[in-house]
Amino acid sequence: MITCGIEIKGSEAILCLLSKQDGLFQITDCRQIRHALSNANDSANMRKFYQLMKKLFEDYKVEKVVIRERLTKGKFAGSSVGFKIEATIQLIEDIQVELFNSARIKDILQKNPMPIPFKATGLRAFQEGAFTVAYAALAEDTEQV
Repeated sequence: MITCGIEIKGSEAILCLLSKQDGLFQITDCRQIRHALSNANDSANMRKFYQLMKKLFEDYKVEKVVIRERLTKGKFAGSSVGFKIEATIQLIEDIQVELFNSARIKDILQKNPMPIPFKATGLRAFQEGAFTVAYAALAEDTEQV
């Protein structure tokens, strides 16, 4: 099962595709790891972003999407464009979408520490949040079995 971890920063969705087979985590190469929503006020751009994400999930046979949850209030609250991106992804049919908050991720990582440091994954530094949430989701799924 391929899980797509997503971290939303500003008007971009940053992706990491991760799967687990026989107890080993595998990072799947993705043709585009950053997807920007150029104008969130234009419905045509929203539809284009929806179709782009839907096609990507179909092409890579993604079964589960995990989004790193952002705060709704306070100094570090997410932007309105970010929440539009999140809602658009949640509306994609046939994909299980789940939000993971920081406390949940931290709890899972305490019980299931990453087997290797992030730098050893070969991913780009800006993908760390997306990788962490995908790893946490797969580690939690393993815990529950």
